[in-house]
Amino acid sequence: MSFRVRRRGSTFDLVGDPPEAVADANRFLEGLRLRGLSPHTVRAYAYDLAVIYRWMSEAGLELRALREPDLIGLVKAQRDADAAPRTINRRLTVCRLVYRFCTGHELTTGPGSIVVGPHYRGRGKDRWLGLHQLPPRARRLYVKAPHKVIDPLTPEEVRRFLRSLRRYRDIAIVHLMLFCGLRSCEVLSLEPGDLEFHDRRLRVRGKGGRERALPIPEVCVAAIRDYLRIERPTGAPTRLFVVLQGVRRGQPMTTSGLRSLFRHRRRTKALVRANAHRFRHTFGADMARSGVRLPILQRLMGHADSRTTLGYISLSMVDIAADYQRAVEVIKRRYATR
Repeated sequence: MSFRVRRRGSTFDLVGDPPEAVADANRFLEGLRLRGLSPHTVRAYAYDLAVIYRWMSEAGLELRALREPDLIGLVKAQRDADAAPRTINRRLTVCRLVYRFCTGHELTTGPGSIVVGPHYRGRGKDRWLGLHQLPPRARRLYVKAPHKVIDPLTPEEVRRFLRSLRRYRDIAIVHLMLFCGLRSCEVLSLEPGDLEFHDRRLRVRGKGGRERALPIPEVCVAAIRDYLRIERPTGAPTRLFVVLQGVRRGQPMTTSGLRSLFRHRRRTKALVRANAHRFRHTFGADMARSGVRLPILQRLMGHADSRTTLGYISLSMVDIAADYQRAVEVIKRRYATR
């Protein structure tokens, strides 16, 4: 059976044959929309559900009859499709969420269930004869995901990328990511009224509908003013960044259009690491290197949890090597024989 995602305006639903086969999934997606989740989030859920329903159709399973051991088959199918561990874990979570939404209770365990076992926390933190029992709902099937440290761009990579830009619009977009730490979706949702040039402030709509105000440096102000004065069509819609050529000239810039700005330049060997996420990560790393305190950096980046900020600014190998070399030079002088 074929399942696909259909977009209707700002809403997304699942299409299957017969339509009754995806009724539960579409009720779940409608519930997400009514809760006020962003269209980007609903879209991500919809595509994960399409994958889950294809797997159930091929395995001869139905949503309301699923059990926890059945999810091992989903993991195997995703492994065979070379899905990333984090992607697999997200789809396992979506499967449990839609099941609970439709049935009102959690997936039942049974023979063949693979769950995370209890583990020892160490002396002084032990319970129950040295074993710390995780809450029952936390002991579920998940795939071990490797911890990845994303190195920020080097100054030379940033300079090369900026030199490759030929439009004021693109320069303004990259500057907002590099000097303000904006996400791609935050850049695309900006409106001209969000800019307060006289106060050097920028209003940003982040994840979960959370708004934050950011200081905006002069280099960004200059790039945006040049774009507004020279390139942006008059009478363009409310979005700040729009398409500049072709039949869609003046229409809001899309996610795929923004991705292409980076994708085309990554074909150059020297810029292969340059993507939108890495420019935001470079902002976080630069702020941390400059001594910005964690609560302030958390506010600047729009993180709801400080632990996310800590993970985002993990030291790169460049930082580690530089500090290590400085320490070695001090140690060499200490033990020098002459």
